[in-house]
Amino acid sequence: MTSTPTPSQNLTRTNTTKMTIPKLDIYPPLINTPCPAATTLEDLLILWNCPSTGAITTRTSLPSGFPHDDTKNLYVFYDSSSHTVSSSTNPSSPSSATPTHNATLNSLGYSPLPLQTYLNFIQTITTFHPPPPPPNNNNNGRSSSRSKTIIISVTGSAEDVAQCYLHIARLQSVLFLSTSLSFGVKVAMEINLSCPNIPHHPPPAYSRDALIRYLDSLAGAIKAAEAEGLPRIPVGLKTPPYTYETQFLGLMEALEVSASASGAASLSTSTRNEKEKQEEEEEEEEEEENKEPQCPISFITATNTLGSCLAFTAFTPSTKDSTYSQEALPTELGTGGLAGAPLHPLALGNVKTLRKMLDERVEKLGHQIQVIGVGGVLDAQGYRRMRMAGADVVGLASGLLLKGVKVFEEIEKGVGEGGW
Repeated sequence: MTSTPTPSQNLTRTNTTKMTIPKLDIYPPLINTPCPAATTLEDLLILWNCPSTGAITTRTSLPSGFPHDDTKNLYVFYDSSSHTVSSSTNPSSPSSATPTHNATLNSLGYSPLPLQTYLNFIQTITTFHPPPPPPNNNNNGRSSSRSKTIIISVTGSAEDVAQCYLHIARLQSVLFLSTSLSFGVKVAMEINLSCPNIPHHPPPAYSRDALIRYLDSLAGAIKAAEAEGLPRIPVGLKTPPYTYETQFLGLMEALEVSASASGAASLSTSTRNEKEKQEEEEEEEEEEENKEPQCPISFITATNTLGSCLAFTAFTPSTKDSTYSQEALPTELGTGGLAGAPLHPLALGNVKTLRKMLDERVEKLGHQIQVIGVGGVLDAQGYRRMRMAGADVVGLASGLLLKGVKVFEEIEKGVGEGGW
């Protein structure tokens, strides 16, 4: 009778073989990014059933959910030409947008729904709703069978994110066993380290040291998942808009550290006894000299919204000598995150810079990291610009809020035959 390997035996096996970093395989290369229109099961089904999306992304969740308050955490549509905002907050449908609205301004945090709820949603979607057929235009010789990816956006402490990885890897294992052979469903995890709207918690992705802590914790989670025999899933970082070289270099340095680190993180060893820990440390020391660099990150999503942006509601007469207005967002200073057309040039610059810096570091990182370009894509022209800047996949959120799911269909028609 064959004995079942212990976790430590599994670790020994996986440590002696270089694991292949999984890549995103998304066609068409067009997706939504986390936003209020990706919150509920109904929201996700609308996106899932759209043939013009190659993958869908959940709204960013925490293990225990975010204390969302509709009176404080909201968004408005914004016209960057007249600097006016929509009269309603949290518009429930694109019909609230006018033709001149081309941006959003928000004081949102994260989803009020916890991660486990999204994992349940995904099981429901994949069990009862096969993905639609692929688009009719040229798909670069791909099979006509459909495989659609679900990117699960998460955040929290470094320890929270590590636990999220384990939960999502377990879900992927279940999906491999349960989904129909006629279509495939792959999941990926995006770590959102870039929300500008959390008071007293600046985006960790602006800090090299904070990024290293998250990546170290992630390495531990990957080891623990391998010990359970779970499949490796793609993991990405969602970054904020960087505006000068030092910020980009901080990210690159963190990625390089993660590629060269031994990977002995606390999460994967905390449940084993001292003897097992010592054996693993000795094995890692022996292997370190011959170890090839390998960054655990598969993709970068650039960029999130730009914080500290301010807009006012429409001016109304107050006295004969003055006018009265108020901030559009109910934060302490009335500021929040800006997305949409005004962010587009900065987002393009981030994608272009990241693509160049990542390409220059393929040897140091051990593989080529993909880039999801996000920021101000509202139409086919915006999609093309993102691809020209170097994005492997293009994502959008404000466009979805402003136009609804038809924005993806419009982009598909706009890029034309074989234009992806």
